[in-house]
Amino acid sequence: MIRQVAIAGRFRVGGGATPVFIAGPCVLESAELAFGVAEFLASLAARLSIPVIFKGSYDKANRSSVRSFRGPGEREGLRILAEVKSRYGLPVTTDVHEPRQAGSAAKVVDLLQIPAFLCRQTDLLVAAGETGLPVNVKKGQFMAPWDMANVVEKVAVAGNRAVFVTERGTTFGYNNLVVDFRGIPAIREKICPVVFDATHSVQLPGGAGTVSSGDRRFIAPLACAAMAAGADGVFLEIHPDPERALSDGPNSLPLRDVEPLVRSLLAIRAAVTEPGAAGEGSDEMRPGARDLGPSGSATAGKGGKGDGT
Repeated sequence: MIRQVAIAGRFRVGGGATPVFIAGPCVLESAELAFGVAEFLASLAARLSIPVIFKGSYDKANRSSVRSFRGPGEREGLRILAEVKSRYGLPVTTDVHEPRQAGSAAKVVDLLQIPAFLCRQTDLLVAAGETGLPVNVKKGQFMAPWDMANVVEKVAVAGNRAVFVTERGTTFGYNNLVVDFRGIPAIREKICPVVFDATHSVQLPGGAGTVSSGDRRFIAPLACAAMAAGADGVFLEIHPDPERALSDGPNSLPLRDVEPLVRSLLAIRAAVTEPGAAGEGSDEMRPGARDLGPSGSATAGKGGKGDGT
């Protein structure tokens, strides 16, 4: 199994390291918005001494409607992310939807993200692994936690063991998601580190007809529950004015609510103790699952930009 993943040579995800926070707007609406959010996050990271990764998508290829805003496109989006990185000193991440995009994004970002809907796409996962960058795979809303072992293995076969999974809820009937918090220790104790996406987990997919809806009232309680369950970090989509956001506004967190939530999560992390063993019953929960290696010690593939231990 994979116990830790290094990000940009600056901090690690998993293995008891300080919780990582992956945060930013759902989509890069403009350079000005990205810079404003990045400045806020850089200040927060310095003030609380926490690892923060700026997240922003340049192309939301899986929007509900063909008329929905998708983003600035690859070229402009990567330019914005590069400037965020140089101006504010934050590692950056974005999602890729096609194998070709992995290589171009890897020239700029510090972490590649695989969208939940695409988490079983072998060519995409292998291409991401071949870049040598750490890879964050969103768990599909249709996937059992233990089945993510097969997904992680698709990245690992490219020689890259710097992989972690982000839990973001499971389909529950139509236009709804539910979070089974047993999935966090199930992934963390047998497969790799796990981050919890507190904002997409409160999404109501397609719940507003041509766009997805959501209920941000539940972001904080779900994030707190995930931290108590042992999550190695939290993913948050944040926005200065969610009601006017061009994507995922209903499930985005206003900037004013971010620091109080982060402080609560850090307090919970300090209060809880790590599970002593691999969780009684965890093997029963994951029929047929297997470890990805005897010790987890490895260096990420080509480029050596990340490593998993």
